[in-house]
Amino acid sequence: MESSQISPARRWATVAVGCLAMLVLSVDLTALHLAIPGLVADVEPSANQILWIADSYGFALAGLLVTMGVLGDRIGRKKLFLIGTVAFGAASLLTAYAWNAETLIMARVLLGAAGATIMPSTLSIVRNVFTDPKERTTAVGVSMGVGALGVGLGPVFGGLLLEHFWWGSVFLVNVPLMAAAFAAGLLILPESRDPRPHRLDMPSVPLSIVGVLGFVYAVKEAAAGGVVQSRVAVSLVVGVLAAGLFVRRQRRIAHPLIDVGLFRRRAFTGSVLANMFAMFALVAQSLLFAQYFQSVLGWSPLKAGLAGLPGGVCAMLGGVAAAPLITLLGRARVVAVGLTVAAAGFALYLLSGSSADYLLLVVGMVPCAVGMGLAMTVTGDTILASVPKDRAGGASAIAETATELGAALGMAVLGSILNGVYRHTVDMPADVPEASRGAVEDSIGAALHSAASLPPDVAARVADAARHAFVTGMHAALLTSAALALAAGLAALVLLRDVPKVLEDDQDPADGTPAVPSPAERLPDPTAATP
Repeated sequence: MESSQISPARRWATVAVGCLAMLVLSVDLTALHLAIPGLVADVEPSANQILWIADSYGFALAGLLVTMGVLGDRIGRKKLFLIGTVAFGAASLLTAYAWNAETLIMARVLLGAAGATIMPSTLSIVRNVFTDPKERTTAVGVSMGVGALGVGLGPVFGGLLLEHFWWGSVFLVNVPLMAAAFAAGLLILPESRDPRPHRLDMPSVPLSIVGVLGFVYAVKEAAAGGVVQSRVAVSLVVGVLAAGLFVRRQRRIAHPLIDVGLFRRRAFTGSVLANMFAMFALVAQSLLFAQYFQSVLGWSPLKAGLAGLPGGVCAMLGGVAAAPLITLLGRARVVAVGLTVAAAGFALYLLSGSSADYLLLVVGMVPCAVGMGLAMTVTGDTILASVPKDRAGGASAIAETATELGAALGMAVLGSILNGVYRHTVDMPADVPEASRGAVEDSIGAALHSAASLPPDVAARVADAARHAFVTGMHAALLTSAALALAAGLAALVLLRDVPKVLEDDQDPADGTPAVPSPAERLPDPTAATP
């Protein structure tokens, strides 16, 4: 069905269906953190298996996004979306009732693979049904805002479920939600695909997967155990080599998996980088405050989840406000203003301390979330408008892959800053036993656990020293985020300065001219019959 034949009600219903699926994915990402203590007691995984349970979802998701985005362009985005909702529901059921650690890890891999089919399909469907540029920007803002809201809702839903049910309930709740998304998608979503699909280049698929996974794994391992590790060096080298071979192949073949020539456009590259930084900051902020609320302020998981909810709501509001602001300021200025406002929010967080003053946190949370919502909406819309709508799946996959890399980098870089400052500033009481000193100097979690076995007066001083050191490290990480946000805002002013306010279909965002054809359209088809 042509997008011009779709009624306004059905277009916005399409956004609602996509938002439901994205909400489930976002909630599932953060709810796991609360479920880990329960599943550890029940499934009894080893320390290494716990890491794989936490990371396997993200690895599968990041590695398969590009392939699934292009596959959706080929076989149909609605079809891939429906397959993904069924697969995600089935994998959630397997995860909830996993009987051992190996099954749980396998189920998390399947969840990631299913998520990789849903994410690019959702954005590319939105790109295809909205032909009016202003409506499209609003729709992208709503979709991305709901994704950010889901990150905040995850701990809330998880906390509510875990107060009354077993750890598997945080995954079991996905089943009826994905069933609803499947039923609604079957009735509402229009089908769209590339009208001239070409054979999927199979050698490019493993190269793209290994390239992304090598880099993500290296970042995660560096964050966990430091940069100077053989596994970090090996995975980074493998990732760089695979990525280099992937790019080389994409530039040489007639029908590449993705058009790497897009990165020659300042607007496209600038938007991808800004999107990556926004997720870098949002995920790291979520990680920092999850620890701050529970370990420093002593709040329950549910209370901690509720405390972060205003940020998710404000990120969604920022996404919705992006479209009218583009008309007033232009794309480059909206992104720059959004990142500058976010930087101010990060700076305001420095007013927080080791005692509870929630109002001060909200004062920083609101501008930070609104600014990130503005920036992510404009950059996401620019990325989608960078290619003809028939190849929107590939562009969506690039955007989603950038956000996954940003999330991994955020946890690694800002987590390392937090841990490094903590270890250098923790004021160890002189009468702490030698056996406990290593734990106290390692992290706030280990310090509080160790303090529980010490005499009350010593335990109180250890806990107080750990909390003050954590706040110092958190401030250093937040200050770094503020500086990076300002730098990203300045870069956006340069890289996006020539992007027009209104991007029509098939328009090059660099100057508003018709979009450059893909390599497949510029080169003859070698499989075509010779006349």
